[in-house]
Amino acid sequence: MYSPNFYRRCQCKGPLTDKNGNPVLNDDGTPKIGDIGLTCPKLGRKGHGTWYFALELERGENGKRRRPKRGGFATRTEAEEAAEKFYKELVAGTDVLSTETMSDYLRRWIESKKKLARTTRHGYQEHIDNYLLPHLGHIKRRDLQVRHLDAMYNTIERENAERILHHLRVEELTRARDAAHQAWVRTAGKKEERRRTRRAYLDANAALREGRKGLRKVTSAATMHRINDTLSSAITWGMKREDAFRKNWARLVELPAVTRPKPLVWTPERVEHWKRTGEKPGPVMVWTPEQTGAFLDFVRDDWLYDLWHSFIFLGPRRGEMCALPLHEVNLADLSLRISAQIVEVAYRLYGEAPKADSVRTLNLSEESAEVLGQGRARREKARKEWSAAEAWVESDRFFTHENGEPLHPDWVSRRFKRLVELSGLPPVRLHDLRHISASLSLLQGNDIKVVQERLGHSSRQITSDTYTSVLPELARREAESMTSVIPRSVSYDVLRPLTLPPKLFSDGMAVVYADATRSREGVWTVSVKARHDGRSLGRIKTAAASQESATLAVIQWVRDHCNEAGLRILSADKITAHLPELGKRRHLARFVIDGEAAMGLESLARDLLEASEQGQEPSDEAA
Repeated sequence: MYSPNFYRRCQCKGPLTDKNGNPVLNDDGTPKIGDIGLTCPKLGRKGHGTWYFALELERGENGKRRRPKRGGFATRTEAEEAAEKFYKELVAGTDVLSTETMSDYLRRWIESKKKLARTTRHGYQEHIDNYLLPHLGHIKRRDLQVRHLDAMYNTIERENAERILHHLRVEELTRARDAAHQAWVRTAGKKEERRRTRRAYLDANAALREGRKGLRKVTSAATMHRINDTLSSAITWGMKREDAFRKNWARLVELPAVTRPKPLVWTPERVEHWKRTGEKPGPVMVWTPEQTGAFLDFVRDDWLYDLWHSFIFLGPRRGEMCALPLHEVNLADLSLRISAQIVEVAYRLYGEAPKADSVRTLNLSEESAEVLGQGRARREKARKEWSAAEAWVESDRFFTHENGEPLHPDWVSRRFKRLVELSGLPPVRLHDLRHISASLSLLQGNDIKVVQERLGHSSRQITSDTYTSVLPELARREAESMTSVIPRSVSYDVLRPLTLPPKLFSDGMAVVYADATRSREGVWTVSVKARHDGRSLGRIKTAAASQESATLAVIQWVRDHCNEAGLRILSADKITAHLPELGKRRHLARFVIDGEAAMGLESLARDLLEASEQGQEPSDEAA
């Protein structure tokens, strides 16, 4: 029954009395001083003390009395509202009497999660140890409010500002150390000056070591969201299992927005900027098909060439490749099954089964099967050589070191980074090869569903949002498809009429090419040839505003000629979308022309002429 008791008390101190009103004395006979609470004579004054409420509940275990009290309210009205809210939560089943702290609760929660993947548990534990316990651990679970979470994230942002300043100081000390080292190196042969510069370098290096002490990583907005997700999961568990919380306070927190880094392609302009400044345009970079081919050519003789080839053309995760068993590679059937993975936690390796969506079979091309077969032959040869020296390590893995030891995922990443540095190509991460693999597949017109299944994602949305960057070729194709929808007429002047000699037609078809040069004034001169290095069969000029317009002009010119000659264009393909340099020739288009139509017209005209001379009706075949 809801029957709260309201009263007012203060923190005033004075002589204490017992239940009978007699003074309480110290050992020396003097009055004992303490909180007089409810007996303070000033409680009758307005504004003195604060209001409390107490509720008498049903007795608990072993008949223990339960009489919760709450106080600190400025007015009786506030105390009444708080008492009513307290009672409603109690009736709803919320454990409002618990004295458990958030520290105890979070530890109890993580211990109860028996089915978590190892990496997920490690991430949760880091969030608990590094953020939730230091900021929320002392708070009683029943008292947790959204304001406590806001205070935690505000503190994290203040610490971030200090860490950023610390990082800037370390960068400054690093530059000073490097400059001192260069000065020391340049003084070779100068004894006194070399001694002085060496001392300056040692001092700068010591200052850098001292400055690095206590350096901590900045907590990004994405990390804050993951911390909040961990807390939200813990609160949801408590709400479902034991009504431990009235609300999921983590869902009411406002955090900085997270911007997913958009993959950028290493275009010539970005490569030039990187060579000049050493700066990457973005955290996630993707090679073009030409750059990818250059990397494969560079690592052709590397021990793990088949591994790098597989990363690019199959798009697996590094843990999946490091754990790939020998028996899961079937080169005869051109297939490879992903059924295991290695996860790394604090550089220690653990074997785990992949998620259900990640267990998949990858189809191999003839080239991939050949490359994997060559790699297996190399390792089999090394196996015999190392076994002879009793140094072979049996791991049952498809990809291994030269002595058979299994690969560590972090080592694979470092090895890839070093190979990229040696190749002189712009930098990409090992994981960025998944972006490259997805983008190259889309460039060939494959459906994103096929790419999703090959990468092992649970939905095509994840594939689209995360791993598909827009290569210049894809963007160009999309732009051209937009402009080609609307038919346009581009004016041109014929410098030399187009002629297609009969000897060009082989089996009734001819193939011709359109080449173009562009002047400083923006005038395009286009020639049609049977071969790229052959003589011109016709030439036009046009003041087209763009290469697209120049291509449309030559297509219109060739189409007009074919219509007049009774020919038919079977296909007109654009060869390139690169803008030609001034004065240099560039291939624009390729035409396949059907000559059978013209031959049929000549035959029909001949039959009609003969029939008219003889005064006969033309035959049905001629008609």
